[in-house]
Amino acid sequence: MGSLPPSHLDFSSANHGNEHHHHQEISKDNLLALFKSQQDLLNHFFKHLDLPQTLDFSRILLSTSGTVFFTGVGKSAFVANKISQTLISLSFRSSFLSPLDALHGDIGALSSRDVLVLFSKSGSTEELLRLVPCAKARGAFLVSLTSVPGNPLAGVCDMNVHLPLQRELCPFNLAPVTSTAIQMVFGDTIAVALMAARNLTKEEYGANHPAGRIGKSLIFKGKDVMKKKEELPVCKEGDLIMDQLVELTSKGCGCLFACG
Repeated sequence: MGSLPPSHLDFSSANHGNEHHHHQEISKDNLLALFKSQQDLLNHFFKHLDLPQTLDFSRILLSTSGTVFFTGVGKSAFVANKISQTLISLSFRSSFLSPLDALHGDIGALSSRDVLVLFSKSGSTEELLRLVPCAKARGAFLVSLTSVPGNPLAGVCDMNVHLPLQRELCPFNLAPVTSTAIQMVFGDTIAVALMAARNLTKEEYGANHPAGRIGKSLIFKGKDVMKKKEELPVCKEGDLIMDQLVELTSKGCGCLFACG
């Protein structure tokens, strides 16, 4: 019975007594069509992306002597935070700057050596527009990443990169399910370009991930994980079984060394 869903997730009876949603279902063909439509929307982005503009943006990030800050509101904030974390893992100085917190003191983190990247699909996000003059007063270089031509945010930043968006996959063209995918793909691809330009080695990457499989395999030597002599569970031929069990369980090795 372990294959059955819990009672509160029994979808077979979810529609009983609910006439408004009595047609709820997901067909294989509909799902396939949605993935195909999303693929087409992403291909539109790749086909129409301004490469010279993107190259200029990449070079600005590469040449900055300070920190690359990312900011956004709503779903774009999650993307901005993720791209920042990716750059940090690649040994770049980067950070996420909350627009709200920035206007309540965190703007002090910005300097004239920094770049502030602002993610906004519409380019009309009020929180970001309020942030711009404050960031400019700190001397930071501002880059907006937007998808609506002629938007106000692009007009007040030092640079704008247009992220081509045909429409959202959402049937109402409202939920940001394609625009955020485009933002993520764009940011992560730029991150890899910067990684290549810096000639980041596998060892350097691993050093930033000491708890991960790659980090452990590249950083830790045999001596770092070997048990010291006093940590080994050892018993002698004449030891009682009970004493041997105590020795075995107390050292946590899963084995017992027998000495003659």
